[in-house]
Amino acid sequence: MMIAKPTVQNVVASFSLTPAPLDLKKIHHSFKKESIWNKATFNYKVVILRLKKPKMSFLIYRTGRIICTGAKRVKDAERSADYLLERLTGAGFYVKRKADAKIRNIVATADLGIEVDLERFVSRVNKMKGVGIIYEPEQFPAAIVKISLSPNDNATVLLFSTGKLVCVGLKKEREI
Repeated sequence: MMIAKPTVQNVVASFSLTPAPLDLKKIHHSFKKESIWNKATFNYKVVILRLKKPKMSFLIYRTGRIICTGAKRVKDAERSADYLLERLTGAGFYVKRKADAKIRNIVATADLGIEVDLERFVSRVNKMKGVGIIYEPEQFPAAIVKISLSPNDNATVLLFSTGKLVCVGLKKEREI
């Protein structure tokens, strides 16, 4: 049986900048073509800055807290603080990194290449220790498999009858 190779779709990281509070209006105006800051999106509480290379978005909060989303590689998410600092200091902002970027979530997909009988799968997995499963086909077309890797590391896998799956909740690429 061939093992499906997962593909990372999104890596979420967070970090902090100092000094706070950050001037969101000034940040938005400095990056007007690549940022969003309005009442409709977060009621003026967040500037969303979208980079093209590497492709990722930053949610910038007045408190200095930053959430990076959309990275396709863990390495890019880990370096996200460097990317943002370079852009901000290049635009004349005097900010420093308060904390390094920390990976919060990795979303990956895979295709098993076979159809899966979810009813049969659920009955077998229900007997396994450390694995929880929810399958209610009338509400959602996938089996939701919760796997505990350690006390602090849990994964949720959505397994569809087509053999496609989505894995969320992990913080290290090797765990996927």
